[in-house]
Amino acid sequence: MRRTTCRDVVVQVNTPLEAPAWALLERQLLAAQAAACEVFYERFFDERGFLRCVPRWSGDDGPDDALENVLNWTLLHALGADDRVLQLYKQALEGHFQQYTAARTTAVELGREGMYYQEFHACFDWFHHGEAWSVIFLQGLSDPHDERLVARLRRWASWYMGDDPHVPNYDKEHRVIRSFFTGSRGPLLRPATALEWAGDPIDVSGRFDALHGETSFQEMLDHFRDYTDVVGDNHVNMAATTLGLVAFALTGESRYRDWLVDYLDAWVERTQANGGLLPSSVGLDGRTESGYGWYGGVYGWGFSVMQIPWKGQVAHRAYHTRTPYALANGLLMTGNRAYVDLWRGVIDVVNSHARQEQGRTEYPHMYGRLDRLARIQQGQTLDGLPAEGPTGWYEFRPHRFAPSADALFYWTRDRSSLDLLDGRPAWVQYLDGDNPTYPETALRAALESVRQRVAGIRAYGRAPDMTMSDDMNGLNPCLTEALTQLMLGGLPTGREVHVLHAQVRYFDPANRRAGLPPEVAALVERITDEGVVLQLVNLDPVAGRSVVVQAGAYAEHEITLVHCEPVAEAHGAPGAAAAAPAQAGQQVRAPHVTIQLEPGAGTRLTLRLRRYAQLPTFAFPWA
Repeated sequence: MRRTTCRDVVVQVNTPLEAPAWALLERQLLAAQAAACEVFYERFFDERGFLRCVPRWSGDDGPDDALENVLNWTLLHALGADDRVLQLYKQALEGHFQQYTAARTTAVELGREGMYYQEFHACFDWFHHGEAWSVIFLQGLSDPHDERLVARLRRWASWYMGDDPHVPNYDKEHRVIRSFFTGSRGPLLRPATALEWAGDPIDVSGRFDALHGETSFQEMLDHFRDYTDVVGDNHVNMAATTLGLVAFALTGESRYRDWLVDYLDAWVERTQANGGLLPSSVGLDGRTESGYGWYGGVYGWGFSVMQIPWKGQVAHRAYHTRTPYALANGLLMTGNRAYVDLWRGVIDVVNSHARQEQGRTEYPHMYGRLDRLARIQQGQTLDGLPAEGPTGWYEFRPHRFAPSADALFYWTRDRSSLDLLDGRPAWVQYLDGDNPTYPETALRAALESVRQRVAGIRAYGRAPDMTMSDDMNGLNPCLTEALTQLMLGGLPTGREVHVLHAQVRYFDPANRRAGLPPEVAALVERITDEGVVLQLVNLDPVAGRSVVVQAGAYAEHEITLVHCEPVAEAHGAPGAAAAAPAQAGQQVRAPHVTIQLEPGAGTRLTLRLRRYAQLPTFAFPWA
């Protein structure tokens, strides 16, 4: 892989286009969310950027939930929202680091010197690290030259590459992250306790409205009773590779790429040696046999727990939705599709163990110790559980095991991935030409959600000392799912610890920033094996606009053909777009093109792409 340098490719568009409804809704949604972020920030943050809540160390309402209150704000700015959104996010981020560095635990030893140290959680798991850091991972889309961002990513990544002897989270020899509990003070190399998950004792009843339904601190402890197996590597730790990818995209330094590839390759090798099933537990010596069994560990294949013991409810918490995105970091960094194909192989192996039950096919979703499962189902503790016992597949369901199958389709263009789902997602139906009203429907629904959330913000009446950090998560008005799909042809981001996967993204050369220029709207109508088809519209009837269209979120794709044509449908209605003939258009070899839109002009743009042909970078096109 390489980085392409080339002359600018400029295309002039002067065909008038009556303003499409989707374009007006898109610009309205960008503006509404930016304004709503102001309302949210004013209600829930103080002048220091501190969240108005009781800071806690907890798997329920810890620092990750606090930072999730600005989830996707950096992406919203990168789409073209007002600069104020990025400013407020930065105020919240700096306040967050100060607030949780000053916050200390009393009963939990790991946090007595500060929940944060070196601007990172002192010692917790990557399930929660990633939820907190998701918004930071996207900051470089708008802000790649922020010196604090670059310094932080260098520092944090060094702890997971084995480069800092004072924070020995990673073992280079055995290629393992040494514990599921890691952080700025190093790994936890003994079983975790329920207290270390639940945080310091706290009065709940009559004061807090705990998100998971606990009414006492004892119920919080019970929630985490069986979250003990943390020593050694864990499949959720693969999310740490996002640190390496972001650090590389910011700096271009090959050491981040080398570590990411080497660490992912270790997991690939273990999966191949395990019959095509990606392990969830690896011992400190790098072998699955020396861990908790290939299926063990917190959030592993066999992680069934009494999630709500006081209600007698068993939860099957094998978390696999984030693993494919970690493997996709390898695809972005190398262009090698084998990383995500590996996950498709895992899915197929699991589903091969389907059974027939009362005339219907059922598919397993869990594998582990059957005697452990029996104890959990009977409400018993795991004390005295024998070191070895019977294992097998369980938790059979009528639908296939298919975590992130839609993302697999996105990365590979293999439509058989969609067959794993119960039906095509509405966005895919639209891209197939079968759901032409989807853009307007999705944008209107997002606008209504913004309205409802702002109403909830204004109605929120709890005092800060009765507020947990996750109380306001559901009121965050930054809703970027529809915009990401429709504007970028991308996979929605969120708290799943992954970077932005997109066919295209945009830059405003006049204002030298990321995102669509003012009054410009974009709609990806079709994604094909060869490339992408999109509409661009300048809604301004007075001034012309220039927009740079980049191939991929990180210029990871290369444009080989550009073709413009008038939008033929009445009122610019989407849904019937077809790719331009291979011989039509201008042959190019570039990561981006500049489209100059005259006042009120619009076009249908076809880009033929070589996907994953270039190294990822945050650099702006004119850098």
